[in-house]
Amino acid sequence: MKLKMMYSFLNSDINIIEKALEETFETESLLLRQASMHTLKAGGKRIRPVFVLLAGKFGHYDINVMKDVAVALELIHMGSLVHDDVIDNADLRRGEPTVKAKWDSQTAMYTGDFVFALALKLMANIEKPAAHKILANTMVEVTVGEIQQIKDKYRFNQNLRDYLRRIKRKTALLIAASCQLGAIAAGVEEAVHKKLYFFGYFVGMSFQITDDILDFTATEKELGKPAGSDLLQGNITAPVLFAMENEEIRKEIEKVHEHMATLEISNIITLIKQSGAIEKSVALSDQYLDKALAILEEIPANKAKKALRDIARFIGRRKF
Repeated sequence: MKLKMMYSFLNSDINIIEKALEETFETESLLLRQASMHTLKAGGKRIRPVFVLLAGKFGHYDINVMKDVAVALELIHMGSLVHDDVIDNADLRRGEPTVKAKWDSQTAMYTGDFVFALALKLMANIEKPAAHKILANTMVEVTVGEIQQIKDKYRFNQNLRDYLRRIKRKTALLIAASCQLGAIAAGVEEAVHKKLYFFGYFVGMSFQITDDILDFTATEKELGKPAGSDLLQGNITAPVLFAMENEEIRKEIEKVHEHMATLEISNIITLIKQSGAIEKSVALSDQYLDKALAILEEIPANKAKKALRDIARFIGRRKF
């Protein structure tokens, strides 16, 4: 089953979200509007808005309220990607030129700032102090995670705990916040919205580990960027850490640098795939997926719960 089919009952509301995203970028600055729209048109799964809407189904669901939260969370995600591409000096995102590549780094940084500001402007419509505190804390943690990722580049002596702490901040917390903020906006009781937070956190961890596996197992066409790009940029992920348990492979991985030839990085990718590291990474992803599914069982049953379960399984078990 395709991902969108799992929440097809939200189609009309997803269309509202998509239209609202486009309308959000109306500004006097033609350059900011063009750069922001370029990022939006590059696509994406819109997972965070979907989680916002599904979480809202456990309470008093009003699309006019949910819309602001869903758009805000997607904007924060988008802004972070624009900034990431500058930091990583990336020319492609989902197979399309990045804002940095199409314009320049300065334009990309201001575009990311602009998108973040729009998100905060929308969240101001939500008159629930707890929601603002959660969002602020999440953005602080995401930023700390991005700084840590820069510090950890090409640091081959890091351990699995370092990696898990980094992806918690980089990915999992924003997905967790999407679930919790959607629930809070809909007036869901605290006991339930906290469980939805942890569901999102565990799903987010599984999601990022799976993404890191796909960086070695998917094709360039599927990734929208060359395979092994994360390693080439110095990002040490679960498959790399598990592969480095083999001393001979560790020696080869430690030779990786930004300007390494395509053939050399291809050989290292092959070593990683043959080492059993992919299988160990899948098992790690499954551990988080199982935790997400277990906590979901503690939440009241409705149509949204089934969709959350289906999406979690899809995210954690994408094609390797």
